[in-house]
Amino acid sequence: MSKLDELIKELCPEGVNYHRVDEVCEITRGRVMSKDYIKENAGDYPVYSSQTENDGCLGNIATYDFEGEYLTWTTDGANAGSVFYRNGKFSVTNVCGLLKVKVDFLITKYLYYALSIEAPKYVNKGMGNPKLMSNVMARVKIPLPDLLIQREIVRILDTYTEKVKQLNEELSAELTARRQQYEFYRDYLLNFEDDSYSFADDVAAINNNEIQYLKLADIAKFTYGYTDKAKDNGDTRFIRITDINDEGYLKKEDAKYINLSDESKKYILKQGDLLLARTGATYGKTLYFDSNEQSVYASFLIKIDLNNDILLNRYYWHFSKSNLYWDQANKLVSAGGQPQFNTNAVSRVIVPVPPIETQKKIVAILDRFDKLANDMSEGLPAEIEARQKQYEYYRDVLLSFDEERRSQLVKVERERELRRSKALKWLKLQDVLTIKNGKDYKSFAEGNIPVYGSGGIMTYIDTAAYDKPSVLIPRKGSIDKLYYLDKPFWTVDTIFYTVIDTEIVIPKYVYYWLQKEHLENLNTAGGVPSLTQAVLNKVDIVVPSLEEQERIVSILDRFDKLCNDISEGIPAEIEARQKQYEYYRDKLLSFEEK
Repeated sequence: MSKLDELIKELCPEGVNYHRVDEVCEITRGRVMSKDYIKENAGDYPVYSSQTENDGCLGNIATYDFEGEYLTWTTDGANAGSVFYRNGKFSVTNVCGLLKVKVDFLITKYLYYALSIEAPKYVNKGMGNPKLMSNVMARVKIPLPDLLIQREIVRILDTYTEKVKQLNEELSAELTARRQQYEFYRDYLLNFEDDSYSFADDVAAINNNEIQYLKLADIAKFTYGYTDKAKDNGDTRFIRITDINDEGYLKKEDAKYINLSDESKKYILKQGDLLLARTGATYGKTLYFDSNEQSVYASFLIKIDLNNDILLNRYYWHFSKSNLYWDQANKLVSAGGQPQFNTNAVSRVIVPVPPIETQKKIVAILDRFDKLANDMSEGLPAEIEARQKQYEYYRDVLLSFDEERRSQLVKVERERELRRSKALKWLKLQDVLTIKNGKDYKSFAEGNIPVYGSGGIMTYIDTAAYDKPSVLIPRKGSIDKLYYLDKPFWTVDTIFYTVIDTEIVIPKYVYYWLQKEHLENLNTAGGVPSLTQAVLNKVDIVVPSLEEQERIVSILDRFDKLCNDISEGIPAEIEARQKQYEYYRDKLLSFEEK
């Protein structure tokens, strides 16, 4: 029996009393504060409002209305019924209510957890604008057990909340750095055999003699979008200006819908269409519609229909992200008030238009950089930032059609590729390491040295077989599981260890290379999967300079940390932990009423 169970059995044998909120709290409301007011009175004290982002903080002002422990809740709007715990000096706007505990038998933090469950049940969702006003909050009933029980519940939920918060912070930036992307990038870095792609050759092949500089008005038609009210449900997605992400793709989250009608059918999109945001903070941004979902675009968007015999949609999309485009767009946008980038403005944009085959080559180059730079942009730190800058530089050079700049780019790229190719050595595994057999460990005493078999750590002993960095390669069983170790270890006879010549190759580089080689494909047995030294010794390994190896290992280590340190559940783990938290919260706060 847990401590909480014991307390409930001892202190509440017949159940607990329920109280209305107005019996235990003083109920007040916030005051009207506009964004301009907050901006004009900037200071150190937070102002909380109805949004859930940033813990509901709308900004900071120089004064405060409340000090101490309070609960606030959202009174109306999409987040009506959301409850927040506040402790300190703060103010709230008029779309928030406040609760101040006025009795000595209720802990404010306990009330927060209880109302997180109960308050949403009282929200009135009628008339299209959900509400939980003060007179309704006053009637909400909550169980009030003994203070000792309240404290134990708060302790448990606080501990769990902190763990969930830490986990979410660790995982939120990792969601796009998944195993498939990791393996793609690993194999890309280690693919020294593929001579089919040379960036410099691609750039050199672009013909600079047939460039036309055309106004969009001469090669495009523009159509304003459809006016309708976006809904949470419907048979057709309704694309709005807020649905364009920073990379010019369609956001997956916060989708809105309409029901398709004869009128709205005229605005259905097809994959590869281009949409221009014409107003607000996103003006001028171009969406490349890459979805198969039935979709209609809203009135603050302009559909750009290009003459694809002259200009490819994907080429124009890359152009629309370049400085060549934005230098024009920022001059053409309407001045004052809300920025407007209407059809009159966009029609005057001038685009450098090479022949279609040249456009295709440019698109192929920029798509490769776009994939590297953006598919994993939320997971990689400095490497992705560098790739993004490199992509933007190449994009602007390619689309400038400046012969001198492109010639310099070709020269630099060719020199880089030449240096890289000269440093490569094509070797066999036996040229860079020696494979050693494992042995029995049972004659040794217990200790802190791990003993590895093909399935991982088996036990710990007081003696090491090897104490330098090594790659362990299973001989039987799980031959797809490699281990990299940089601390003393022992191995049994189901797994090899390696003595690596570090003057030629970095041990961690060998580990990543062998992962790429998928040694399980070298299985020599018909029953239990097996590998032999003879087969392993003949495995090819490309060895670049030690400096290049270090660069590759550094990149892949970051990927490995993102993907594997938290491998027991990236998106699913957050959801599972949240459900687990809610389950235990609800269970802890369920009492029999007297």
